[in-house]
Amino acid sequence: MLYSSIGYYALILGLGISLILVYFSIKNFQNSSTLNTKILSFTFLQFFFVVISFVCLIISFVLSDFSNETVFNNSHTTKPLFYKIAGTWGNHEGSLLLWLLVLTLFILIFVLKTKNQPPKYKLLTLIFQQIIIIGFFLFLIQTSNPFNFIFPTPEEGMGLNPILQDPALAIHPPILYLGYVGSSIIFSSALAATYLNLVSKLWASHIKKWVIASWVFLTLGILLGSIWAYYELGWGGFWFWDPVENVSLMPWLALTTLLHCIIVLEKKQILTSWVIILSISTFTLSMCGTFLVRSGILNSVHTFANDPERGLFILVFLFSLIFISLFIFFFFHKSSPNNSNSFFWLSKETSIIINNWFMMYFLSVVLIGTIYPIFLEVLSSQKISVGPPFYQKLIIPFLIPFLMAMAIGPKLKWIKSNIVDKFYLVLFFAISIILSFLIVKKFSNNLLINTILISSALYLFFITLRDFFIRKYSNISQNIAHFGFSLLILSILLNNLFSSEIITNLKVGETFTSSKTKIVFKSINQKQEKNYKSIIANFGIENINETTEDLSPELRIYNQPNIVTSEADIKTTLLSDKFIVINIVQNQDFFNVRYQVKPFMLWIWISVILISFGGLLSFFKREHEK
Repeated sequence: MLYSSIGYYALILGLGISLILVYFSIKNFQNSSTLNTKILSFTFLQFFFVVISFVCLIISFVLSDFSNETVFNNSHTTKPLFYKIAGTWGNHEGSLLLWLLVLTLFILIFVLKTKNQPPKYKLLTLIFQQIIIIGFFLFLIQTSNPFNFIFPTPEEGMGLNPILQDPALAIHPPILYLGYVGSSIIFSSALAATYLNLVSKLWASHIKKWVIASWVFLTLGILLGSIWAYYELGWGGFWFWDPVENVSLMPWLALTTLLHCIIVLEKKQILTSWVIILSISTFTLSMCGTFLVRSGILNSVHTFANDPERGLFILVFLFSLIFISLFIFFFFHKSSPNNSNSFFWLSKETSIIINNWFMMYFLSVVLIGTIYPIFLEVLSSQKISVGPPFYQKLIIPFLIPFLMAMAIGPKLKWIKSNIVDKFYLVLFFAISIILSFLIVKKFSNNLLINTILISSALYLFFITLRDFFIRKYSNISQNIAHFGFSLLILSILLNNLFSSEIITNLKVGETFTSSKTKIVFKSINQKQEKNYKSIIANFGIENINETTEDLSPELRIYNQPNIVTSEADIKTTLLSDKFIVINIVQNQDFFNVRYQVKPFMLWIWISVILISFGGLLSFFKREHEK
């Protein structure tokens, strides 16, 4: 109870510091030859109070202080220590406190590290950021207080959802929030620069590091969530177009587009409108994700226990921020005299504009697929779900020219280019078509579309691979990121093409036989752990080449809350994953068994790590690479 009281009053003090910071920032803005040292002190103090609040919540979870409502709803005495700590942010209230912690940390870093920028710009960025921070303080204190008391104190807690008790998911939210919250700095900075007419090459160089940092964290956060869903939920794939997956993908698409525009703006005084709009859009989409997850609108394994009041608060707050940002953009954005939007048709600028339009199209498809069912239900009370076929039909036809443009674009020059000495582009294209035709002819019925798809992915793969040998250390970060993306697309296409699945019901001792695979249900064992009982099924899998592998999926019966989960067993090699999961069939003495062979799964994870590493490497560019 003591720690909950300290945590709550630390939040109140943090909110008070925010109001003081806004006051000093406005006062200093009127006479801003230098940045007032009090502002830095109060920014640090604000962060310090939020840290105290967050640490108090962690201690309450570790000590199983069930007088705290958040701890009572999301913890249990038998839960392992690691998951008690991770449970701090594995719920609505704790996750918002973590979001607030990152918000205050980032603005502190911004104030400390921003050099060679006008004081008015720094002050205005601080004011916009504090508006966001005040909104989150009020949201926490009014609707989502993580320090509410329960009296009398319960002896035991409700426990954390077992599927959230996983190492990957324990670190997934903090990394994802670093990406989301980084977009808030970009948003505040873009509004400040627009208001002061400072959107320039110098500003682009300054804000690019924040864009890259947010993009890297968001990419890694999505990766960890995808890996968790793959082995924990038993879905057997890397992406399922779940609405909450989509709300993390949308800001990633906007942020990726923004990154390319910032790179152009850093070199030439163009695309300023694109940069400002994308800066606003990225943060807006991040906030939309927060609204959808917490409003009760979306039903997903990822969503928190919801309250319409919370959703209404976020919605009003979000519309207020959108209104302010659009007002500043339309009334204060001034195009530079050199900001010409007419480019030579064969140039790097044109290729980036094409890239932008494709990315915006993909973003629109994901956005419509996510929110259309919501609006349909509101207007007609009809419930529909939008699944993979919708996204595949709308995205795949445009993915082909996008991959071709992505392969050719980086090879073009700024301002004006030509096609002389580009014979290798034609050669690689021919090789890609021949290879893909041979692959698809042997393994697939959809010859035309799969040949075109895989040939475009192979083309990008060969072009980006060539860069490592020809360009060597020139722009190595871009080469790695683009190569990682080409490997990702190629791995996804081959994964879809070669995947196989067997679904059957088996009793212990029974055997299932198909033309290529034999599944033998050998035995069942039981094991008692601290907070669950495990039923382990032992299978022998015999393939067409007569090699046998033993796989042992689990059913876990948790004591608090009383939930049964399926734990897949996965054997991973360089070429494929063998994936098996079992489920109980009610009132029957057999189990439902799902066995899948998923080719190139490992390369999907590796490719995303390469993409992130390419972005991370750009922080450490040497001068000759710039």
